[in-house]
Amino acid sequence: MTRPAVPATADAASAKAAGGQPKSVWAVAFASVIAFMGIGLVDPILKPIGEQLHATPSQVTLLFTSYMLVTGVAMLITGVVSSRFGAKKTLLAGLAIIVVFAALAGSSGTVGQIVGFRAGWGLGNALFIATALATIVGAATGGVARAIILYEAALGIGIAAGPLVGGFLGHFSWRAPFFGVSVLMAVAFIGLIILLPEAPKPAHPTSITAPFKALAFPGLLLVSATALLYNYGFFTLLAYTPFPLNMGTYSIGFIFFGWGLLLALSSVVIAPKLQRCFGTIRMMALALALFAVDLAVMAAFTDHKPVLIVGTVASGLFLGVNNTLITEAVMESAPVERSTASAAYSFVRFAGGAAAPYLAGKLGEHQASLPFWVGAACTAAAVAVLYSGRKLLAHMDDHAPATHTPAEAAAIALGDD
Repeated sequence: MTRPAVPATADAASAKAAGGQPKSVWAVAFASVIAFMGIGLVDPILKPIGEQLHATPSQVTLLFTSYMLVTGVAMLITGVVSSRFGAKKTLLAGLAIIVVFAALAGSSGTVGQIVGFRAGWGLGNALFIATALATIVGAATGGVARAIILYEAALGIGIAAGPLVGGFLGHFSWRAPFFGVSVLMAVAFIGLIILLPEAPKPAHPTSITAPFKALAFPGLLLVSATALLYNYGFFTLLAYTPFPLNMGTYSIGFIFFGWGLLLALSSVVIAPKLQRCFGTIRMMALALALFAVDLAVMAAFTDHKPVLIVGTVASGLFLGVNNTLITEAVMESAPVERSTASAAYSFVRFAGGAAAPYLAGKLGEHQASLPFWVGAACTAAAVAVLYSGRKLLAHMDDHAPATHTPAEAAAIALGDD
């Protein structure tokens, strides 16, 4: 199996001109930054949307719920689509859908319309992000580890920049962040058309039942259940915290920008070092336990804004470490194609991400601290689940972190192990 790439001479020239990587890789990385911005983009404008469209917190947080629910379900079909139409067409389809639905969300007149259009945005997001990593790994130079770090960096920058951009544009109007993403995604769409070469399709299309069959492996099911529980805490923090903070769009944007910066730093720099020193499972459990404590402190001091601010920013450290290590665990938890394992895992974990925003909003309407207590309890349960089945993942701490060969990179890119 050969790595999908542009011709060698063009690729070399492109890499030399673009800091060691082909321009196609930077184009996908740029688009990835914008795609991940969509996760936290709405944080600073949740309260303005609620105030101007006369909606309750639970109604407004449905913007997260519809987005995450559709993203999770759509993850089940991304392999089917990309294996039949190719990575480039799948990426472009995802970007086109985001361009349309982000613009429609900005043009909405009711919260219900925004919720519906965010659901469509989630479909485009799933098609794009599920294919972007494989594309970067398949086209990057310098080995798979370097490509994954580049992708993690794009993820971190996007998550960090989303609230900042949302806060800046949201100062003018709650509609502006939606239109801003639509324009940026249109730029990324044009860039991929020009810079990303067509890659060969896999010899055997992916089956739609493959992710469900993958969950029959106890190791993958364990990791997925752990992720479902801690994602409840994660998205409680992300979707609900702006309401008790009750601050302006600029302030909320900068707070979550700091959170995103720490998440990016810990994902790319800190997590690999801790993994080498202490092992994958131990560090996952510790990171999740510290996040549960963080949420509990925020619950105990919900009326104190400085505590909420520090707790929100600090959580980026714990979440960043866990996100990187749990991704490694997914890749090694079942003897299936990595793209299939990722789809199954994402489907389950996004269920937790979808439930949290709405339930947190509802609980917060009765008692401001209750969503944080429930988030802390779910995250603590994630630690218990992980440790109860740690023997299923013991092989991960019996050797050094896996290094993937170029042949495996091609397998990831083509979805065909």
